Amino acid sequence: MDKKIDKHVLRKRMQRRLLRTTGIVAAIVVAIIALLSSLEKTLDRSRLVIATIDCGDIETTVPATGRVVPAYEEVINSPVTTRLLAVYAMAGDSVRACAPLLELDLEAEQANYDKMVDRLRVSQQEMTQLKLQSRTNLSELAMQISVKEMEVNRRGIDVDNERRLDSLGSGTGDRVRTAETALRTAELELEQLRQRLENERLRSQAAEEVQALNVSSIEKDLNVMRSTLQRGRITAQNDGILTFIVNEIGSQISAGQKVAVVSNLSSFKILGEIAEGASERMAVGARVLIRIGNSELNGTVTNITPQSRGGIVEFVVNADDPRNPRLRSGVRAELYISYGFRDAVVRIQAGEYYKGAGEYKMFVMTGDNRLERRKVKLGEGNRQYVEVISGLKPGDRVVISDMTDYENKTSLKIK
Repeated sequence: MDKKIDKHVLRKRMQRRLLRTTGIVAAIVVAIIALLSSLEKTLDRSRLVIATIDCGDIETTVPATGRVVPAYEEVINSPVTTRLLAVYAMAGDSVRACAPLLELDLEAEQANYDKMVDRLRVSQQEMTQLKLQSRTNLSELAMQISVKEMEVNRRGIDVDNERRLDSLGSGTGDRVRTAETALRTAELELEQLRQRLENERLRSQAAEEVQALNVSSIEKDLNVMRSTLQRGRITAQNDGILTFIVNEIGSQISAGQKVAVVSNLSSFKILGEIAEGASERMAVGARVLIRIGNSELNGTVTNITPQSRGGIVEFVVNADDPRNPRLRSGVRAELYISYGFRDAVVRIQAGEYYKGAGEYKMFVMTGDNRLERRKVKLGEGNRQYVEVISGLKPGDRVVISDMTDYENKTSLKIK
């Protein structure tokens, strides 16, 4: 028969088991900590780019992109809708001013021009006829007025005679009244003729002005058509290189369509593009650093497009040396537009890490072999330096190379 175990013995056994379990757990925790410590990421010092924070001046710039284009380009458009008859030059050819480039079919335009010339001649003849008719009408009315004035004079004499005879007793009152009535009638008729003459002058003047406007309108149309015919004979207006030309003979050409481009490749400018939000920091006259490959040039903003297109604002930069051999048509350029200056600020060397003013998480050296992740606030800058607003002080050493693989780490060791 089994004997019952004493309570004190059972208590001691439980205490021994608890001590063993606690020891095992503590050993596991220590092992895990040691393992994590041994697995902490270690970086090779030679693979890091480290910059030292200092104080100095910063000329703030805003970055943009651009494309080198000829300083002067002559874009030639077709003045009419027609078809291409002949091509006299090819893209890449050097051309002189007034050299023929293309021949367009202008037969229909020439026929319309000839018809308009005939219309002008008819209108001019009508003007001549109108003037002759007006002069004839005015002359006839003037003659009638002269005759009527003579009649009024004669009627006035008759009235005087009748009144004198009536005073002598040889006449009668009826004859005096008849003579006065005839005089009054002649005076009214004379006044009517004079009014007709004035009205005829005004009518003739108005008719001649209308006809003159008609002639002037036809002459303007003729000038436009003459200019169209002249521009239809496509020639180069200036010396240069033919960089574009349509060359499909017989193809249909629309009015306003670009048919040729003559460029002056001896000097160049840069067509820049910048985000609409950043364009507010740019102004005409601002200095620009132009970077093409490893070469750097200086220039000035000379024009800014007033409207944006697709969130992009275009502008023009004139290089200080527009004939520099680094400037070649079509080459892309990096532009840094100056818009301000800050002196005696805390600054850090610029790099690919910088994406504009704002908050960054950067690794700062806290010792000879350790990096600590720190929140840093950066301001404006240029391609060389960036202003440090908070989080860093002069003398701090900061990693400015790519650390995206360690963005989840708070500290790192350096080997």
